[in-house]
Amino acid sequence: MVALGGGHGLAASLRALRHVTAELTAVVTVADSGGSSGRLRDEFDCLPPGDLRMALAALSGHDEWGVTWREVLQHRLAGDGVLAGHALGNLLIVGLWEMWPGDPATGLDFVGKLVGAEGRVLPMASVPLDVEADITRLVDGAEWHTSVRGQAKVAKALGRVDAVRLTPPDPPACRQAVEAIEAADWVVLGPGSWYTSVIPHLLIPELAAAVLSERTKRCVTLNLEIQAGETSGYSPADHLKALGSYAPGARFDAVIVDESSAGDLAELEDWVSGQGGRLLCRPVRKTGQVGEHDSLRLAAAYREVFLDG
Repeated sequence: MVALGGGHGLAASLRALRHVTAELTAVVTVADSGGSSGRLRDEFDCLPPGDLRMALAALSGHDEWGVTWREVLQHRLAGDGVLAGHALGNLLIVGLWEMWPGDPATGLDFVGKLVGAEGRVLPMASVPLDVEADITRLVDGAEWHTSVRGQAKVAKALGRVDAVRLTPPDPPACRQAVEAIEAADWVVLGPGSWYTSVIPHLLIPELAAAVLSERTKRCVTLNLEIQAGETSGYSPADHLKALGSYAPGARFDAVIVDESSAGDLAELEDWVSGQGGRLLCRPVRKTGQVGEHDSLRLAAAYREVFLDG
């Protein structure tokens, strides 16, 4: 299995997928421009490490060693000095990249060994990227068009996202990520920020070719909540239509949606079946939590997809 995405959404799918397969690879977006990752990216001209760190933490071992090192990776330095707010894992990853310049996969593999990761974590591209979006918003009844650059700004932008692209355009894919997708039985997209974590994988030509290959089976995990900003007002079917617009002609073999987030179920079923796919409406939300997947429930849904697929 290969899971695509970034941030909390990818971490949720990884925590579930590790219950289903022992052969798991995370291919992570590298367009983060805010917080500790953005600061390190600007200072060291490196890939933003934050989403990669979160994926490694999600795959870390369940024994005392793995749990301890997961907490080390996620720990943020306090105070108000130049290091305040940095996650220790981000600093560790960037330090390893300095030791193996030009080879980010090796540094990530060493961190994976340190935390006892059950799976591998790879960047989707070998260079840091920026997400740029064309936004339309209504101002005093009139449409106002603008372009917003940067993952953090696009995620918070108010208005309708008309198009999204990467800078630099047509960036080089991480070779190991392409190989992992080509060898995978299934590729999982989502959950996560649609235009800044999920769709960007389809904007890298080599990566998109592997994901959209006829031999690859694709599973989409829809979000539990509508994200304020980039997908405000979107129905679950709208999310799939947006994804499909960047994957012309591709079939999504399976789509997982929580039964409380399905919206117009008939509309959703019509779109999925019209693409030749299968819709699984299952209870995958964590009880009592807003917007958080239950790892075991989501794992059960994935198992149903993969065993029947």
